[in-house]
Amino acid sequence: MVDLPAIAVIADAHFHDIDSDYGIACTTINDGKRLSLRSWKDTRRSSRVFNESKDALITALSDIQQRGIGHVVLLGDYTDDGQIESTRRFANLIQHYRSNYGIAFYAIPGNHDCYGPVGKHQSTRFVTAPGESVLVTSDAEIAATESDTSVLTQNMYCEGTPAALLPMAKFGLFKQPEYRYWETPFGQSDSPESRMFDAHSADGSVVHSLMDSSYLVEPCDGLWLLMIDANVFEPRNGRTDRARKNTFYNSSDAGWNSVLQVKPFLIDWIKDVCVRAESSSKHLLAFSHYPMIDSIDTLGAESRLFGNSEVARRTPESTVADALAATGLRLHFSGHMHVNNEAHAKIDERVLSDIAVPSLVGFPAAYKIIQPSAQTTRITTVPIDSMPIDPTLIKAYRDENKTSGNKDEAALDAKTYGEFLNRKMHTRVKHNFLEKDWPEDIACQIDKTTAADLFYFLLIQKNGMPEIKFGPMNGLVTSELQNGFDEHAARFQLTRSEFEHCSMMGLIEDWYRLRLAGPLAGAYISARSFKLYTCLADTVTKPKSGVINTHTEFFSLFLSVFKHAIESVDFAATGTEFERLND
Repeated sequence: MVDLPAIAVIADAHFHDIDSDYGIACTTINDGKRLSLRSWKDTRRSSRVFNESKDALITALSDIQQRGIGHVVLLGDYTDDGQIESTRRFANLIQHYRSNYGIAFYAIPGNHDCYGPVGKHQSTRFVTAPGESVLVTSDAEIAATESDTSVLTQNMYCEGTPAALLPMAKFGLFKQPEYRYWETPFGQSDSPESRMFDAHSADGSVVHSLMDSSYLVEPCDGLWLLMIDANVFEPRNGRTDRARKNTFYNSSDAGWNSVLQVKPFLIDWIKDVCVRAESSSKHLLAFSHYPMIDSIDTLGAESRLFGNSEVARRTPESTVADALAATGLRLHFSGHMHVNNEAHAKIDERVLSDIAVPSLVGFPAAYKIIQPSAQTTRITTVPIDSMPIDPTLIKAYRDENKTSGNKDEAALDAKTYGEFLNRKMHTRVKHNFLEKDWPEDIACQIDKTTAADLFYFLLIQKNGMPEIKFGPMNGLVTSELQNGFDEHAARFQLTRSEFEHCSMMGLIEDWYRLRLAGPLAGAYISARSFKLYTCLADTVTKPKSGVINTHTEFFSLFLSVFKHAIESVDFAATGTEFERLND
C-alpha cells in the first residue's frame, strides 16, 4: 500500500460568527461595533459555547495547516443551528483554507445543519446591552410576539436538503474534478434528484421523498472515506404537510436507531463498499455524525439514574452495532455527543470500533488526527486548550452579571479556552444536569454536602441501619462511624479532612468531566481526587438491577459508574495527545 496522508477530523464546530449580520438595529459592546452575541445566561448552562466558536475553529484549522495536513473531515453540526447566515460564513471560512493552503474538506451534515426537505424557522436572542437582548427570528408569527423590538430576517432560517447543502457543495457533498473516485448509495450521479429515497411513517400512512447526502470519496490513491448521512427525518403518522416542523420526528434523538428502520439501503451500501474496499486493497475509514456504539453509558446506567435524559434518548441500541459489524465495517468516527472516548463491539469474530470525536465548543475542546498505514491506524487527540479567551467576550459576560445582580463565576477568570470550558462545567452541572436530570430530592442537597457526608451516608447504610435520605450527616455521626471512616480512608492513604474539603458539587463535576473527556480528563482531575473517588466507590456493593427506589441504590450505581470509568482509562496516556493503535 502506498503512503497515505493524515486526515484531521473536526466534530461539532457549531460555528457562530459574532460579526454575523442579522439586521440587529442596536449596537452592543466593543466601542459601539454591532455584534451578534449570545448572552452569558444562555452560555453558562449550555452543552456548548457560542461566541467563542469562530476562534475555536480558526485555532483548530490553523493548527492543522501548520502540521501540513491536507485533508479535513467535518463530522456534522458544523453550523450553530443551520442558519443561512451561519452556513454561508462557515463555507466562506473553510474556502479560505481550501484556496490559500490547499486543504480539502469532506463534510457530512448533522442534526443542526439542515432540517427535512424544506427546513424550519429558527429564533435566537442576541445581546443589545448588558442584561438586555433582542429577539431575532425567521418566523413572522414569533416576531409578532415582540413586534416593537424583534428582528425578522430570512438569514435566521435553517434550510432543508438539498438547499442547505449547496453552499457546502465543494466540500465532498458533490463530486469534484480532483477526486479519484466518488459515488453515492444510488450511483455516481451527484444530482439531488438521483439521491432521493422514500421515507415512510411507522404505520405506512405517510411517505415523503427526502434526499440522502451520503457519499464515498477517494481523495488519493488507496484511501476511501465513507461519509454516511445518518440524519433521519422520520415522518409522523398522519402528518402530510412536509412544510411543518412537527411533520417529522426530532432527528437529534434518532440517529442510527432510526437508520435501520428508515434508511435500510445504507446498510446494504456499506456492506458493498466494505467488500469492494477489501478486494481492491483500499484503506477504508467511515464517518457519520451519530455514534454507532454508546461511548458514554457503557454500563447501561443512564436511564436508571436519570430517566429519559438526553443521553438516554440518544443512546444507540445494540442492534445497531450488530447490523454494522455484520457489514464488515471496522472503524467509524462519530460526533454528536460531544465526548472524547471510544467504544468497541465484538460480534462473533468481528470487532467494530467507534471513535467519539469531541466538540470544538464543549469540554474538552479537541480534534483528532488519523494517520492510516498498511498495518495500523494511529489516532491522536489534539486539544485546543491553550487558545486565549477574547477579553471582549469576558467583559460582555461580566457586564451582564453586574447588571443582573449576579456574581461572576470562576469561568470568567480563566485565561485560556481550556480552563474556561473546564470551569464552566460548574455552571453546566448546576444549571443543566442537576436541574434537568437528577432526582429532585437528591439535587437539592448537593450544595449543602461534601464527600464526607456521602461517605458517612454509605457507611450508615452499609451497617444495616434503616434506609435514610442523603443530606448533611452531622446529626448521625458517631465515634464508631468516625473510626470506620478513618480506617477505610487509611487503606487508600487518605484522611477524613480530604473528604470534608471535597464538595459534592466538585465530585459531581468531576464525574461529568470524566464521562465527557475520557483520557483527557486526567489534565483536569488530580490523581488524589481519583483516589478519593475510588475509595468512595469501594464502600458500595454491586448495584442491583432494575428500578432505583432509594438514595442508597442511586449512589451505589453512580459510584460504580465512576469507578468503572476510572479503571477503564489509561490515565498515563493523558496530556496533549492520546494515541491508540487499531489493527
